[in-house]
Amino acid sequence: MRPLLAAILAVVSAWACAQSAPPLRIVDTWPLTARELPYSGARPATHRLQLALFMFDDTPWRPEVILQAVRDIAPILAQCGVRVERAELWRLGGGEPRLRDLETPISRQLVRRMQPAKPAVFFVRDTRHAPAFDAEAFGRGNTATRPELAGTVWVTAPIRDLPVALAHELAHVLMDSGEHSAEPGNLMREATAPDATRLAPDQCRRIVTNGTASGWLQRARAGE
Repeated sequence: MRPLLAAILAVVSAWACAQSAPPLRIVDTWPLTARELPYSGARPATHRLQLALFMFDDTPWRPEVILQAVRDIAPILAQCGVRVERAELWRLGGGEPRLRDLETPISRQLVRRMQPAKPAVFFVRDTRHAPAFDAEAFGRGNTATRPELAGTVWVTAPIRDLPVALAHELAHVLMDSGEHSAEPGNLMREATAPDATRLAPDQCRRIVTNGTASGWLQRARAGE
């Protein structure tokens, strides 16, 4: 009976915490327009990407760090003809404390409550998953039992090489694949590094093909 009692007490405690928490709300927003996200591809863009970004106001994340990371991923994705057309960062306040960490049932609730356009990136305090990763990506292939998470990336505060890590996780989502590369300098190496930003032609093909099929990339307009 003791494990059952402990489980019941945990549920009651979580319910009580949720009842006493202030309402979840949007505190601030920061948009990044196409003018602030210049396209640097060798050829005209073939596809467009828009990003929804979320952080909480009582975690270590700072808006300026996140916005700069988004600026920095633009030339990485431009290798594939993908233009980051727009991004918007929402800073959230209130809500249950557990919303600040990646935890499948709680994070599913957060996505349902925010109803973001996707791809969406959540900059969270930490993860409750085991094994613990500094960032996780959810495509369609690994979310059959948790469909709300499809098209989302979760980045924890201890992350290193933020722009590279963010581009890496977005590529996982757009390719709908968890595969890594052993090629030196490749963005999809298992361990990110500041100088590992290259994407191979076959990786670019999967990014644009699967990303478009999922509705997370749109074809570029004429003249872009």
